[in-house]
Amino acid sequence: MQYFFQIVFGASLTFAFAPFDHWWLAFLVLPISIFIIKISKHSGFKHGFCFALGYFGVGISWVHVSIADFGGLPLIGSIALMLLLCGYLALYPAVVFMLLKRYVKIQHWPIVLPLLWLIMEWLRARFLTGFPWLSIGYSQLEGPLNGLFPVVGEIGVSTILVCLSASLALGLVRKRIHYSIILCTVVLATSYSIQNIDWVTVDKTKNAKVTMVQGNIPQSLRWTPEQDIPTMQKYLTMTEEHWDSDLIIWPEAAIPKLEPIASEFIDLLDRRATSEHAALITGIVNYQFETERVYNNLIALGLDTKTQNTIPYRYMHSNRFAKHHLLPIGEFVPFESFLRGLAPIFDLPMSSFTRGDYQQHNLKVKGFNLTPAICFEIVFPAQIAANLYDDTDAIITVSNDAWFGDSHGPHQHLQIAQVRAREFGLPVFRATNNGVTAFVDHKGEISKIAPQFKDATLTNSVTFVEGKTPYRIYGDYPTWLFFVFLNLLLLLNNLRQSD
Repeated sequence: MQYFFQIVFGASLTFAFAPFDHWWLAFLVLPISIFIIKISKHSGFKHGFCFALGYFGVGISWVHVSIADFGGLPLIGSIALMLLLCGYLALYPAVVFMLLKRYVKIQHWPIVLPLLWLIMEWLRARFLTGFPWLSIGYSQLEGPLNGLFPVVGEIGVSTILVCLSASLALGLVRKRIHYSIILCTVVLATSYSIQNIDWVTVDKTKNAKVTMVQGNIPQSLRWTPEQDIPTMQKYLTMTEEHWDSDLIIWPEAAIPKLEPIASEFIDLLDRRATSEHAALITGIVNYQFETERVYNNLIALGLDTKTQNTIPYRYMHSNRFAKHHLLPIGEFVPFESFLRGLAPIFDLPMSSFTRGDYQQHNLKVKGFNLTPAICFEIVFPAQIAANLYDDTDAIITVSNDAWFGDSHGPHQHLQIAQVRAREFGLPVFRATNNGVTAFVDHKGEISKIAPQFKDATLTNSVTFVEGKTPYRIYGDYPTWLFFVFLNLLLLLNNLRQSD
């Protein structure tokens, strides 16, 4: 019965994230789950696994939409694949709680658990290319810990939340909950007090009119050759009334033809944008026939300086970005020679991409410099940070969430983009095929948003900023140093007592 409750508790945390945003659930569910793990006579591994199975099983259930609708698997096969994915992700918390319960005294949990959690999330973000989705800190975007994002980032907020939860669980075990409540009150009050600090300064002299185009192309038509020209024409038609914008953004792979085949159309776009004194960014797939390499690209066309097109379009021109973090199965297939023939989901169109470099130049558009992130990449703050330069003006992220239908996945994706804006103190432009397309300001707040599943153009006057947040300068190092230092002090104290 305890395992069942752990599954239910884990599943309920989905409602702490977008689009539900019941952030307070984390402060209720996590301490109770940790408390149950402590008082139970059963394995910490099993408790942690059951909790995480419910957490990921419901939290990333949107993945099943793509498997069921486009994977070509029978229902039992798609459910089995989802269980395999969630079971793999559940191993991380399971090992953490196994180690915690077996080797750590309860009074030390609020110090040791955060460090174990940090290590766990670091591994989850890197092993097998990483899948750090649903990190618990994202749930606090609308909560009182919001003020800490520009200081310690999402991973820091996540670690502090776990620390507070372990402290509350310790208070429940020892029936001295008031000490834990005092600690929580101090941390929450600190976060709230710095929430309105202006870490960056708005530069009212530096602004641009930006338009994002949401074509709403059904996923079933994305790679149908006879739909290539109608799709390209649709984006061009929707753009026609917005050439007065400084920057126009089309989403991921908005041009469905391979770049070498679509070069004439792209050249026309480049010339048109230049003649209109505008810049245009679009997603496109670049297949290099000579090397057989395939890149998921963003290319910038039109003006790169305020007044000139100094980087005119030509095939493989420099004003482009190639996606680095590829999505397993969707963009590359591990153990390809074995898996390709098992089921259609392992042989989807455009699932053999080549990685771009980890660090690349910003896209240059009409005198502004943009750090790109294609789809999944926005979930990796370290990669975003590696591509931020002193003259970076904003972050641009493009996606095609049509794979996931009317689920909570696209809303979680937008929430992640909002946290990146809050962390780094920069505006974020999020252009998608069918939603959620939105402008996010440097505080992580949505300034304009387009309706999902509709043809839409979204125009906004964007004001840029000067300065850097503490997190942009120092990254995750302060969080690591703080909790490593606490654990070293604890270790030294234990060694001294054992002498």
